[in-house]
Amino acid sequence: MDSAHKTRLSLDPAAIKGRGSASYVAGRYAVTTAQAQDDGWGSVYEDADAQSRPDTVVTEERARSIISRNDSPDIAFGQSVNPYRGCEHGCVYCFARPSHAYLELSPGLDFETRLFAKTNAAERLQNELARPGYRCAPIALGINTDSYQPIERRYRITRGVIEVLDACSHPFSLITKNASVVRDVEVLASMAQRGLVSVYFSVTTLDNHLSAKMEPRASAPHSRLKAMRTLADAGVPVGVMVAPVIPMINDSEMERILAAAYEAGARSAGYVTLRLPHELKQVWREWLQLHYPDRAAHVMSLIQQMQGGKDYNAGFGKRMRGEGPFAQLIQQRFHKAWRKHGFGRLPPLDTGRFVAPRKPTPQLELF
Repeated sequence: MDSAHKTRLSLDPAAIKGRGSASYVAGRYAVTTAQAQDDGWGSVYEDADAQSRPDTVVTEERARSIISRNDSPDIAFGQSVNPYRGCEHGCVYCFARPSHAYLELSPGLDFETRLFAKTNAAERLQNELARPGYRCAPIALGINTDSYQPIERRYRITRGVIEVLDACSHPFSLITKNASVVRDVEVLASMAQRGLVSVYFSVTTLDNHLSAKMEPRASAPHSRLKAMRTLADAGVPVGVMVAPVIPMINDSEMERILAAAYEAGARSAGYVTLRLPHELKQVWREWLQLHYPDRAAHVMSLIQQMQGGKDYNAGFGKRMRGEGPFAQLIQQRFHKAWRKHGFGRLPPLDTGRFVAPRKPTPQLELF
């Protein structure tokens, strides 16, 4: 059932402790799907029991390239590095889930249980920065999936990437939901003194119970705020992203999140509304029906009002903030709280200090 052109066995969705998705939602490139049916021998129940406790499996891979580039007018950075594919945080709303369909895996449970670690990321980054035609521009670290997700404790790929950036004074920013970023506070503080780094924390809710349902393996909200304070006290420029803002789920918390983040040292703030590209529509609807069946229809109605009558509008200028009266209300509330607390912009990152690393050669490696 797990061959290249099939999805995993599909069972009736049920909430799974420690996981955001409730099922193996079929990817858009899957040729066939499989539906569980009892054959009288009880095997369907064995399959169901295995699905109720899916283990995390990490595949090590060697990346052919590591710097990704984009020219989207909705995104503030031009290049990024992602040390991992898939994310164990299991955030049910994650816009990156559909990327697992390219691997012929499910954007549902596979996205958070079948992960890929780019073990040569630091090596590839050093080689790409050493190319004669490279022009220094800030790198955004871990945009597609979180660079500090739990498996970073074992693989330390993100740490290796940061060490390469530090050695050649290359500026970067990162956004995370994991308090384990404080492990690297010393190198981040050193780079901050040279204007080379800024760190954003994504805070979706201050409610531990909601966080456990919606982003089950991310750090608890209070842990993120504590990490924010640790970095800010060390001199690292810190910001907060209220993301995503979801009508009737967490939108009422926006002002409280901004107030708590400012108190913890954040000096810049932003927000994005819920995005539901491709298979994420089904992942989200399943979660909503399982956890909030009484308001699921109302939540989807408000989301569609913000997306031009659809679950998702991919148009530039609309996909991040939505449109219509409810989207305008969220924007007004955000700006009012932003002004009240005195948020601003973080200092610009310095590209003038960059010194291209020396590209490794077989001869030099002999010494």
